[in-house]
Amino acid sequence: MGRVSKPNDVNLIKETCKKTPNPNLCVKLLEADSRGSTTDVTGLALILVDVIKARANEALTKINKLIKGGGDKKALSSCADNYKTILVADVPQASQALQFGDPKFAEDATSDSVIEATSCEGSFSGKSPLTNENNGMCDVANVARAIIRQLLLL
Repeated sequence: MGRVSKPNDVNLIKETCKKTPNPNLCVKLLEADSRGSTTDVTGLALILVDVIKARANEALTKINKLIKGGGDKKALSSCADNYKTILVADVPQASQALQFGDPKFAEDATSDSVIEATSCEGSFSGKSPLTNENNGMCDVANVARAIIRQLLLL
């Protein structure tokens, strides 16, 4: 899987996460996954891509409930499209690019996840009912992007 040394190094998560915009979130997410302690930097990035996927699915579930509950259908439909793009384009692109050793394409995909979540947030005139989900997606995607950028330096 990886071009990076030090699998099984407990410090790898902490050292890798230090170089991200949100080290505490990074450590929390990676230590919560059983793969985190036995993988390399590429594997850590893949774990975070899985978190992006899970969060996008959670956001879509909430969006569908809000639509059924009579929320702002136009804005919610736009957000549904944003999160579907994350699931059908960004997550597969990031995952495949990491597995094939092409971190630049993975970085582009995680960057796009931030754009999609930001776009969703901007769909609402006034208070968005998805602020927590959108901010959470941006946070995770920015951490993933920072880890992927470390692969570009190897």
